Amino acid sequence: MDIAIRAGFKARQNDEVPIGAALFTAEGELLATGNNSPVTDNDPTAHAEVRCIRNACNTLSNYRLPRGTILVVTLEPCIMCLGAIIHSRVAGVVFGAPDPRAGAVVSNLEGTELPFANHKFWTIGGVSEEECKTMLQSFFLQRRK
Repeated sequence: MDIAIRAGFKARQNDEVPIGAALFTAEGELLATGNNSPVTDNDPTAHAEVRCIRNACNTLSNYRLPRGTILVVTLEPCIMCLGAIIHSRVAGVVFGAPDPRAGAVVSNLEGTELPFANHKFWTIGGVSEEECKTMLQSFFLQRRK
């Protein structure tokens, strides 16, 4: 989670919502990182998870990730990112803070249990939850001043 949090701080330095992601092999090798950049990139799909998956797929020259790949992200993924997770064949998602407004893994949708999805994945939430929440809350408090 520390690597994902560092990626979140990189997003914050660019005045983006501080969400970061890191992708690991089943053996724990770092494949890629990603940070939020929809404003900078003028791209609504430039969420940390999508950028991280894209970076890994580009590095691997494959549109699917290796078996057992684990995505670590500071905030529960949204529905768009859920689709990227399913289609890239991520084996598991570890997230920090739940997202009661847009979370699509456990908060608003049981993303791991979609009957029509051709790929299932496991999830663990609440890892470094307070640190991830604080990073987001302080960003939005600063923006409201």
